[in-house]
Amino acid sequence: MSFLDRIRACNAHDLSGFRRFELDGQAVGWIRHALAEDLAAALPGFIATPQRLTMAPDIRDFAARSALLDRAARRLVEQGVIDPLRGERYPVGTGWGVPPLAQLDRAAVAVFGTESYGLHVNGFVRGEDGGLSLWIGTRARDRAIAPGEYDNMVAGGQPIGLSLADNLLKEAQEEAGLDAALVRRAVPVGALRYCLETPAGLKRDWLFLYDLELPRDVVPVNTDGEVESFALWPVERVADSVRTTRSWKFNVNLVIVDFLIRHGCLTPDNEPDYLAIIDALRPPPPA
Repeated sequence: MSFLDRIRACNAHDLSGFRRFELDGQAVGWIRHALAEDLAAALPGFIATPQRLTMAPDIRDFAARSALLDRAARRLVEQGVIDPLRGERYPVGTGWGVPPLAQLDRAAVAVFGTESYGLHVNGFVRGEDGGLSLWIGTRARDRAIAPGEYDNMVAGGQPIGLSLADNLLKEAQEEAGLDAALVRRAVPVGALRYCLETPAGLKRDWLFLYDLELPRDVVPVNTDGEVESFALWPVERVADSVRTTRSWKFNVNLVIVDFLIRHGCLTPDNEPDYLAIIDALRPPPPA
């Protein structure tokens, strides 16, 4: 097992099983062939061709597109394709910073293969000797995703209608009990993308990354039930665990590897896959 294995596992997909999902003539996602045909046959407003799934020309505005996607999402729940709807809306569009063309319940995002966004915070402490330690969360055992697995100190999806800065404050309070003044010291350090085929569809995520150096006397405390416990690990232990175990929520591996590179823990001298890792962390979008 290697760091590169962890990254490649997050980008395993076969686009031959999918066709494009388009809105207003613009590609916004990917959907499995059979599901595209089923939606077009069952719900007026969807149009399927061998190359794409789209909407009828008269469905032209944000509200109408979103309403049709809501009907589709409810049908997917009834068919057992996805879990119950989350009530959290994600944008559907052509990229970050571009006005969205529609919105979609979080539970159905992978089915339509639309890009989604989230944020991850590396909470770290600097020891008296200059060594780094990371706060690691163990996810609650009742979570639908990655129960009992290791996670970043703070992580969460980015819903529509909420700024990234406000979402950071919200997630940090809910997941780690951190006050706003401390969270505002978090440093944005970049973003990562991955594209993973799942039973539901194609998970195409962008992760906005933050580093937050914490005082030694601050201990994160979960408030929303998502995290079972927190522990402060030396960075060497974190690196070894990511490389040699499957104990981490899948996309957290990417965030940790990026942290190790940026903080000089993973270097061209100690990692033979260094350049391959750099390349794999930011793959091109599916085409």
